[in-house]
Formats: sequence, structure tokens, C-alpha cells
Amino acid sequence: MLGSVAAIDNKSGASRGRIDEVLENATGERRLYCHSEERAHKEEGIANRFEASLARLHQGLSRPRTAKGLDHVWRSIGRISERSRGIAQHYDVAVASDPETGKATAVTWERKTVAGTMLTHPGVFCLRTNVIDWDQETLWRTYTMLTDLEFVFRSLKSELGLRPVYHQTQGRTDGHLFITVLAYQMVQTIRRRLRQHGETSSWATLRRILAGQQRVTATFRRKDGGTLHVRKATLAEPAQLKIYSALGLDPQPGKTSRMIV
Repeated sequence: MLGSVAAIDNKSGASRGRIDEVLENATGERRLYCHSEERAHKEEGIANRFEASLARLHQGLSRPRTAKGLDHVWRSIGRISERSRGIAQHYDVAVASDPETGKATAVTWERKTVAGTMLTHPGVFCLRTNVIDWDQETLWRTYTMLTDLEFVFRSLKSELGLRPVYHQTQGRTDGHLFITVLAYQMVQTIRRRLRQHGETSSWATLRRILAGQQRVTATFRRKDGGTLHVRKATLAEPAQLKIYSALGLDPQPGKTSRMIV
């Protein structure tokens, strides 16, 4: 039985979409087919990048001093497929070769979509549950909460260094865990403020962007024989300025310091 269509709003950053609800009378289960335009564009972009990679491989076969052995070409196709996030299953890829030299001459492909996948239903994912007394909004919020919790543990273990724990005493171990959880709360506060200004990048991406700005020290020789050390921050780039503006921070952290030795 097909249910109503409703609007959803993913607080974790996904765009507003629609929900098609199906109720299985035999099992009493509900399936919510959630559609996101943002996800659809992302999936189509994955397919476009896969085809573009194959096109570059094909074009390279016409250039001199390019490896054209069949084994090499098929290994390249394999690496492209590994990076395709499953999109390769929708393509039949073939390599033509010269019968005399045995070298590859062309890479061709044909899209053959697999039913019930991202290409036949772009931007759609299914939430399946046996809870029938919750409305669609509650089910969706619960799902996004679970994904947020998964992100919490992944962030704690990787980006914030919760694991591994090298301490050998209980007190130091407890302190390590406490500092990690405290750091996560600070990270979430920063990301929440950034989301309010349309910035939804991961913490790893934010760190990579901000890492481009550093404090540098320039050294000058004075006429009197002394040495002048000037230390200041580099100018913030546009992406960094956007983050600083959203957080209300000075884009030139730290003062210019001068020291004569």
C-alpha cells in the first residue's frame, strides 16, 4: 500500500526532499523511500567522473610513450572501478587491441543500469522499520540521530585520537577519555555555528582548509650586528575568511611580535 508523500529536512546537511511510504500488510513493516535532490546530483556526479576517467584512459592510448599493454590497461580500469563507489557495476567495459602487437588501442564502455540501484532511482534510499505507530517525521529524526551517533564514534576514534590509548594507569586513561569527549563537544559547537552559515564540511576538511594559514618567522640582519626576528600570521585565504567570519574570529590570529638578539 502506497502512503502519502511528505517533506523532510535533514539537519545533518542534506537538502529537502520527499518521502514515499509503503506499508507491507503481510509483514506489518513500513518502508520509507526518501528522495534527496542533493544526493541525486552527487550520484550522477559519481557516474560522470567514472566515465570521464575511462575517457582519459582511452585518449591516452593515442599518445606516444603511453603504456598500452593489455594488463596495464585492465589494471588501470580496475583502479578506476575501485574508486567509483559501486557505479562500475552499471557498465560493461571492453578493451580493443591490435592483433599484431597485442597492445590496447581503445577503451569502450556501455551503460547498463542495474534495476533498483542509484542509476534507476537516483537520490533514493530506503528506511525499513516494523515501528508503525511513529509518524514519518519521528522516523526520519531517529534515523538521522543514529547516523550522527555513528559519526560521533568515528570522529572520536580517528580525528580526535580516542584510540589507541597508550596510558597504563586508570587516572591517566580517564583523563585521556575526558579530554577527548571535551574536545568533541568543542568541535560540535564549532560545526553547529558553521552549519548556521551554510558551511557543512567535515572536521577533517575544515582542518585541512585552516592548516594553510600559519605563523611564520622572518629573520633580518641588522647594521649593528644584531638579528631581528619578526613573527606574524600569513594572510587568510577566501575559504579561511569564510570560516573565520562565521565563527566571529579575527582572520589574523596572534599579534606581530619582534625580537632583537
